[in-house]
Amino acid sequence: MTTDGFTTCLWFDGQAEEAAHHYVSIFKNSGVGNVTRYTEAGPGVPGAVVTVEFTANGQKFVALNGGPQFRFNEAISFQIDCADQEEVDHYWDRLIEGGGEPGPCGWLKDKYGVSWQVVPTVLLEMITDPDREKAARATRAMLSMGKFDIAALRKAYDGR
Repeated sequence: MTTDGFTTCLWFDGQAEEAAHHYVSIFKNSGVGNVTRYTEAGPGVPGAVVTVEFTANGQKFVALNGGPQFRFNEAISFQIDCADQEEVDHYWDRLIEGGGEPGPCGWLKDKYGVSWQVVPTVLLEMITDPDREKAARATRAMLSMGKFDIAALRKAYDGR
């Protein structure tokens, strides 16, 4: 038996195709694949989108138009590791546009209700530093932020 990883299925209420194109527009190494539609056999309206396969940042997804029964919540989130402030700003701004909601500590919900963590990679280095004072200062700064500001985190970490 062969396998090539796993695919994350995201349940939408009629916005699967729109969401797939939105995510593909944000991330590199992305594209929309197969779109399946209902036939006369149902259960949906013939021609309406059932699923959209897409890749975002190299990760495979299927967007499913499953209906209003289920909603996204913070129990599942996607963490985006960012190399610099430019990446933090890009992902934060693009994911929150159009009705998303900012949250604490780098978390946000996009306009579809999907939770994301936009995290600079340097943050983990700071908060796990063996120098507990530096780590504590960085942690306190982190806990006070919504979108992360790497310069402010660095300033707190360095004790300036």
